[in-house]
Amino acid sequence: MEQLPDLTGMKSEVIIQKSHRNPFDHQLRATGAKLVVVETREDVKKAINPQTAMMHFSNYANAEGQIKVDEWVKLAHENQHPGIHRCCCGHSSRFTLWDYANMGYDLIAFSGGKALRGPQCAGLLIGKKEFIANAMLNGSPHEDTLGRSSKVGKEEIVGMVKALECFLNEDHAALDKEWQRRLDAISTEITHVPGVTTSFHVPDVANHVPHMNIAWDTKKISIAPRDASAVLRQGKPSIVLSSSESGLSMCSFMLKPGEESIIATQLVQLFKAHSA
Repeated sequence: MEQLPDLTGMKSEVIIQKSHRNPFDHQLRATGAKLVVVETREDVKKAINPQTAMMHFSNYANAEGQIKVDEWVKLAHENQHPGIHRCCCGHSSRFTLWDYANMGYDLIAFSGGKALRGPQCAGLLIGKKEFIANAMLNGSPHEDTLGRSSKVGKEEIVGMVKALECFLNEDHAALDKEWQRRLDAISTEITHVPGVTTSFHVPDVANHVPHMNIAWDTKKISIAPRDASAVLRQGKPSIVLSSSESGLSMCSFMLKPGEESIIATQLVQLFKAHSA
């Protein structure tokens, strides 16, 4: 650990699917590792060599990659390499924290915020004892490591433990209903404005919670989604919704009770202000 990012004499390559590349893989490159990008099963077989350290998977990209989550870990183990899974936000009321471990992944990293609602700078690392022990070498009292720059304080660790206890004891079915109720409440208000429509979906993996898409007839409401998003962000209170060419989208599990009414009011004012 003290030698990193100098990988002289160590395995130095991490295999990752092209569709799984993202700004966060800088965390892998910071160790000195070289990312070997693959797309197909044949690519994986050709990429594996004595320098391969591990095979990395990001949960949110499961649908885009040719090799799915269950097959990826099998390919890793068939070639005697650990499978590492980064669950940015896969945990939710319908997702257990141990599913990927039961699937065979050696290490699984979860965000501490999002659905767990713990400290945003904390997280969970689940996996095999030997790999967890290796990861702990990046923490106190081992100060001469890359992990020092990612230090999590004792207060955040205590908060993370409490958040996990609360998460495991929650009524997840009731939470799902409440999250959908908040979206329904917003939808009811904004669809009174002529030209506004809404639809709902639940992503398959990441942020596996109810989402609402908001669209409108630009002949009746003359504002582009990107501009609408900017107006909401600059308002008081500031409201941040995702935008695309087709409209706005949002989920509600990070809202505090009652904030759905604020969002509905601001959206109605925005749409009416730009109505033809």
